[in-house]
Amino acid sequence: MYAVIETGGKQYRVELGTELEVELLDADAGQSVTLDRVLLVADGEEASIGRPLVANAAVQAEVVRQARGEKVISFKYRPKARRRVKKGHRQELTILRVTDLVLDGRSAAEAARKAAQDAKSERQRLAEAAARQASEDARLAARLAAQAKPAEAKTADAEPAKSKAAKSKAAKSKAAKVDAPEDGAREADAEAPARPKRARAAAPDAEPARPAADTEAELAAGTEAELAADKEAQPTTEAKAPPRRPRAKKSE
Repeated sequence: MYAVIETGGKQYRVELGTELEVELLDADAGQSVTLDRVLLVADGEEASIGRPLVANAAVQAEVVRQARGEKVISFKYRPKARRRVKKGHRQELTILRVTDLVLDGRSAAEAARKAAQDAKSERQRLAEAAARQASEDARLAARLAAQAKPAEAKTADAEPAKSKAAKSKAAKSKAAKVDAPEDGAREADAEAPARPKRARAAAPDAEPARPAADTEAELAAGTEAELAADKEAQPTTEAKAPPRRPRAKKSE
């Protein structure tokens, strides 16, 4: 629900809990005032328009504080007359908070209070339902835990026997795997024919090491002798020319 009111020569649209600044009212902070100049009241799809005021309608408000508005400068002058007038003004204001809107005995504050109470009761009902559901879930969880304990004990007793059997089986398979390669290797060694041993080829006789020259003279003599021997060993490539035959003389 909202309303349009008139005060101080101005119109304001207000709802429940609205704070507004109006022209100065003769009331102290904390006092309640009634604004009876209501021009329009709307509640949902219904609206009441005053001509000029709505009958049986009023707006209740509480004075929050008295205040002053911002300064407004008024400046007047007359040209060519050396006349200048400057004035400042701060309007006295009253801050109001709307507490109730009344139309034909219906109160907006009462309706809001009832709606809040219904919402509170609804929240309480939901909280109680949630607490009841949580307690049921806890009882169900406890019952399931009690049923699961015997099954866990049986499984724990059966696990050692299974683990022992699995360990013995694994040990047997491991021993079989270890023995199998040795037997196969032995059979392969027995079936394979003996390979003849190859005689090592006799290494060629190494050239006898030449005695090192004791002096430079011996070294030079040995070098000249080797060069001469190599020269004699080389074949002669120059072929001897055949002997020339004497020319026969022509008979006269």
